[in-house]
Amino acid sequence: MGENFIEAQYRAYLDCLNERRFDDLGRFVHDPVVHNDRRLGLAEFQDLLRRDAAEIPDLRYEIGLLVIAGDEVACRIDFECTPKSFRGLPPAEGKISFAEHVFYRYQEGRIARIWSLVDLDAIRSQLGES
Repeated sequence: MGENFIEAQYRAYLDCLNERRFDDLGRFVHDPVVHNDRRLGLAEFQDLLRRDAAEIPDLRYEIGLLVIAGDEVACRIDFECTPKSFRGLPPAEGKISFAEHVFYRYQEGRIARIWSLVDLDAIRSQLGES
């Protein structure tokens, strides 16, 4: 599978997330998928993403930087949103901005591994947390 196919799949995956079509994730993600070295069944991965959407109702995944090399994808995802809560942090009073740096490995046209790092320090500083 070429890089054009993987890019199209990846962009469709982000569209799926932005449209909250979590039941369609099996088209884009293996079952199980390895996320930050944790093996998750598809239902567990869907629950993780549903939780993020519930905590941040206006969450939108926007590509800031995208690099594709063979079956690997690196993406800086930029967010501008208003979290009600997020990973134990207090709610935001207004919009905040932060990034997630994610690396993906594709296998047979779907995501098999994900390494993700959310810039929690940027979130904390905007919420006045230390």
